[in-house]
Amino acid sequence: MSALKGLEPERVFEIFDEISSIPHGSGNMKEIADYCENFAIKNSLRYIRDNAHNIIIFKESSRGYENAEPLILQGHIDMVCQKDKDYNINFEKDGLKLYVDGDFLKAKGTTLGADNGIAAAMILNILERNDISHPRIEAVFTTDEEIGMIGAMALDVSPLNSRKMINLDSEEIDTVTVSCAGGSEFNAFLKGESEASSGELLTLTIKGLKGGHSGVCINEGRQNAHILLGRILGFMKAFSYFKLVSVSGGDKSNAIPNFCTTTLLCENAKEFKEKAEEYVKIIKEEISAREPEFEVNIELGEVENAETFSDEVLDKFIFALFCTPNSVLEMSAEIENLVETSLNLGVLNSDNNKITFGYALRSNKKSALKALEDKLYRFYSVIDAEIETGGHYPPWEFNPNSSLQKIYEKCYFEQFGAKPKVEAIHAGLECGVFADKIENFDCIAIGPELLDVHTVNERLSISSTAEIYKLLLEILENCK
Repeated sequence: MSALKGLEPERVFEIFDEISSIPHGSGNMKEIADYCENFAIKNSLRYIRDNAHNIIIFKESSRGYENAEPLILQGHIDMVCQKDKDYNINFEKDGLKLYVDGDFLKAKGTTLGADNGIAAAMILNILERNDISHPRIEAVFTTDEEIGMIGAMALDVSPLNSRKMINLDSEEIDTVTVSCAGGSEFNAFLKGESEASSGELLTLTIKGLKGGHSGVCINEGRQNAHILLGRILGFMKAFSYFKLVSVSGGDKSNAIPNFCTTTLLCENAKEFKEKAEEYVKIIKEEISAREPEFEVNIELGEVENAETFSDEVLDKFIFALFCTPNSVLEMSAEIENLVETSLNLGVLNSDNNKITFGYALRSNKKSALKALEDKLYRFYSVIDAEIETGGHYPPWEFNPNSSLQKIYEKCYFEQFGAKPKVEAIHAGLECGVFADKIENFDCIAIGPELLDVHTVNERLSISSTAEIYKLLLEILENCK
């Protein structure tokens, strides 16, 4: 029996359970798109599927809503795949193992994928129902949102008649989102021929950090494992001679990295360990209020011969980690408490004589985003790194005349007896891509309560899912 049996709304969670059984990490979209396509066929609904595996499913208006403006319901069908270090799963082939913990739905050892699978489940359930009132629905399921909104960028919007959209990729039940940041991916590659070296093997692992979404959590003071590694190695250069064998940390540029492992060859590994542990105590005391679970494990190995990076590359590597801009750069002057511009060094790994630094850049202003790219370009040019940018997506600017927002606020007040918070966010949403493609676009983003997305602690509030689903049905009924 499914762990979700009996949860309300039951059919929504049943669909979410089916989605969770299908591997659907970013870049692995065919099977989940097949599921959506078969869902449309089963319910005799017209659909379009493109080469990026985006799916648009059309449902005609219910009786009495024939003259209402059509409405887009939208969510993405990829998820961020993160797992506990020791948890055994192949995200390319295996589904998730879900369980209920009080009011929360979680996944064993992995991210839950409710960002944004719960949106797909709610929309699909609405599409199959014939007992609700609604305008013509154009349901859009986009792909590869988490790696640069690739699906939304590739989507042909010409089949869409609607100029209004409800995006279901927000994460707070009491909040309606009305603006978001644009962003891009920035990768720098530090190359150097390997050289044969010998010494005492040492492995240094940073772990226990909170991590989190690089847009939502970037202003919470969460520590970046890569930046801490640079700090430790920069300190140790004054006391010990060592060479870099390898480094690995972070899987996604848009997730604040909570772990990092590096392997070194040292002249005196025991001395390195003792001195480094002294310095780690200082860092731990400094950041303990923000990162109480922070740990650094240093393991000693045998004397070995290994291929290492040159001293020159090591110096450039430490310089990059120690001096790179990271986290919040500017706060908005127009919107209170809104991060305007930030970046996150989310990926750090070595392979084939190359070290890769992968960043997610964000800004609510196009000009500031471009300036940030230029800043990083000049920074990495100093150490002769190769540079690659991509995954650009536009910001979504606030519309003070949104009729959809007014309908939402009315329905929210009727259901909860209070006004919702109206917020702009620093995270990227596909709303910006749609707004860039569709003239006179009116959009809001809503969703159930989701916590610690993009981490293995991701959890979905069951009760808030029922509440937001009920609210969504009320909005549809009022779009007449």
